Amino acid sequence: MAEDIQAKLERYRTAPFDARFPNQNQTRNCWQNYLDYHRCQKALTNKGVDVAPCDWYKRVYKSLCPISWTTKWDDQRDEGTFPGKI
Repeated sequence: MAEDIQAKLERYRTAPFDARFPNQNQTRNCWQNYLDYHRCQKALTNKGVDVAPCDWYKRVYKSLCPISWTTKWDDQRDEGTFPGKI
């Protein structure tokens, strides 16, 4: 499984089509991948497993989300005021 993920990461160019978000506006896709990345990291860290599979979500949200949004969300997570459930 890790080899499959590494192969996908090497071929990665931009966020692939996600059937959950078929419209042109990709705001929700950005938000969901940001949440998925941090949930994945939290879950795998608690299990004591390598968090490398979570890098896929990070690459997707980095290509979809404006930097100002992710910076704001990171600051909110640090302050404990983040509105999402991670």
